[in-house]
Amino acid sequence: MSTIDTTSPILSARGVHHGFGQTEALRGIDVDVHAGEVLAVMGPSGSGKSTLLHCLAGILAPIRGTVAYAPRGQAPVNISGLGEAERSRLRLTDFGFVFQFGQLLPELTALDNVSLPLLLGGTKRAEARQRSKELLERLGLDGFTAKLPGELSGGQAQRVAIARALVTAPAVLFADEPTGSLDSLAAENVLTLMLDLVREAGTTVVLITHDARTAAYADREIIVLDGSISAGHRVAA
Repeated sequence: MSTIDTTSPILSARGVHHGFGQTEALRGIDVDVHAGEVLAVMGPSGSGKSTLLHCLAGILAPIRGTVAYAPRGQAPVNISGLGEAERSRLRLTDFGFVFQFGQLLPELTALDNVSLPLLLGGTKRAEARQRSKELLERLGLDGFTAKLPGELSGGQAQRVAIARALVTAPAVLFADEPTGSLDSLAAENVLTLMLDLVREAGTTVVLITHDARTAAYADREIIVLDGSISAGHRVAA
């Protein structure tokens, strides 16, 4: 079981604004994400919750405001002040991502999909494949390493996507509707496996969802409506 550090946020957004054309997606959001917690960000489609995730992860730079990242034992870094190359490197080394439809590379096997982030980070191929194989085994996919994504069920493919996101041991996992394309049984299985792994490792999770059942697995939740945070429940002491 991971320990939540409520004294020093690993991610801190202050006055974050972002928009697309004339549409203001985020309207001055302030939010802290604590080290080791699973934070659910809820809201209906178009509320701004995915845009918030993209700003916290450095995929998008806010039009106004700041996002600071402070891994344990290190000084905060203003992500929003970094260039695209620096943000890309940070996403490769410190952050992991799981999206609704997995976004696996269709021409690569499950093992090669999971190995890819390690290889891009400079890990030797043999080590990358071994680490990837071990993680796939923990997710119940030891017999599927040579399968292509098109040969996997939806739940199996999403477990491969989770393995790919976690294989680099990221400090923060960003999960955007990770079970949104699955039926209820597969969704529960995938979510349980993912959260068991991240809590064991002490990984911080930002979980985007519109589903209250999914949010119930989190330590804390906030609700985003019309680009602003409307409510939230704090971590229990």
